[in-house]
Amino acid sequence: MKKQLKLPKFNNEDEEREFWASVDLSEYYDSSDMEKISFPNLKPTSRSISIRIPEFLLNRVKEKANEINVPYQSLIKEYIKKGILS
Repeated sequence: MKKQLKLPKFNNEDEEREFWASVDLSEYYDSSDMEKISFPNLKPTSRSISIRIPEFLLNRVKEKANEINVPYQSLIKEYIKKGILS
């Protein structure tokens, strides 16, 4: 740690926003001061989309999802993830 960062008392969010926009944290912290953390309960943001797929394909996905006892939309997400990551 280089030097101590003293936080002022903020009267409102605008003052705090201005402070954090103007301060250079590299003057106060080294990369060696950082610790890895994880947020195990943090869920990724999801967004609804609409896609058009042939009905026979949707039916086949629903059948497959039913066979393995998972929601069909979750199965579609897994298929997309596999296609992108492989």
